[in-house]
Amino acid sequence: MDTLDSVSSTLPTAPDPTPPLQSRIIDDKSPLCIPFILSKIAEYRSSLPPNQPNPRPFIIGLNGVQGVGKTTLVKALAETLQEREGLNTLVVSIDDFYLTHEDQLRLAEENSDNALVQFRGEPGTHDLPLLTSFLHALLTHSPTHLPLYDKSSHHGLGDRTPPSTWPPINNPALSKPSHLNIQVLLLEGWLTGFRPLPASVIEAKYLDYTHHKTLAHHKLDHLLFINEKLKHYEPVWNEFDAFIHIDAKELEWVYDWRLEQEEQLRKERGTGMSAEMVKKFVDGEGVFRGDERKRGRQLRLVVGRDRGVVEHVVI
Repeated sequence: MDTLDSVSSTLPTAPDPTPPLQSRIIDDKSPLCIPFILSKIAEYRSSLPPNQPNPRPFIIGLNGVQGVGKTTLVKALAETLQEREGLNTLVVSIDDFYLTHEDQLRLAEENSDNALVQFRGEPGTHDLPLLTSFLHALLTHSPTHLPLYDKSSHHGLGDRTPPSTWPPINNPALSKPSHLNIQVLLLEGWLTGFRPLPASVIEAKYLDYTHHKTLAHHKLDHLLFINEKLKHYEPVWNEFDAFIHIDAKELEWVYDWRLEQEEQLRKERGTGMSAEMVKKFVDGEGVFRGDERKRGRQLRLVVGRDRGVVEHVVI
């Protein structure tokens, strides 16, 4: 016998009047990023020996605070580079290289008093051997697989998906055409490109808590722990040929943006971080600067509350 639930489930449902968050973010960033990227690719190509077969991919690093619209931007960049410029482009998120759920729990337990590593996100919560081996395979055009991470798993704590679900790269027998002979790699993530600071600088910033209120929520040795972990990411950052950094004019907006993302995730998948978890997740952001040594190869965008660009400069 039909129950009320089973009957109602057969009735047509009205379309959701609220479009996904990312589709509501107007892309005013790619018109600034594309000319910058193409000029750097041209410089890169001009530096190669004549007729060099299958050179290493051109690698672009892209970072930005949570919720700033990175997903919208990288999609537009990839489509333009792939379809308009004819460059085989692979977008990779550093989020897909988070530790497994089990390893993250172990890290949290081993550092139970450090709030910065109780959840994924901060330096030290990624599987760097997996990331470096994947990058090496791309640089040498060797067969590999792209890891995938499910952020909705374990009620929003996340976990890596089974290797059987990972798309093959550079394997002619298995890969789709766009995953062969990668010419441009775009590695995105909020901490991508961040460099460690001298301990003395962090200590000085920590003492100046009136201007760095986020730091005051954590112990100095916990911040130094994260700073030390950043050193292990540098071999990856050193491979970048160009870099794009997206910043928010006010860091406080990041909390609202992140909550919007998690609300959308819960709406679409039925699970996600709570507001309290979001605050803990975001608290470490904005602490460390990016790589300032690659002058002329970095594009810095600053966005307002609506995520629209209000400033941009090449440094």
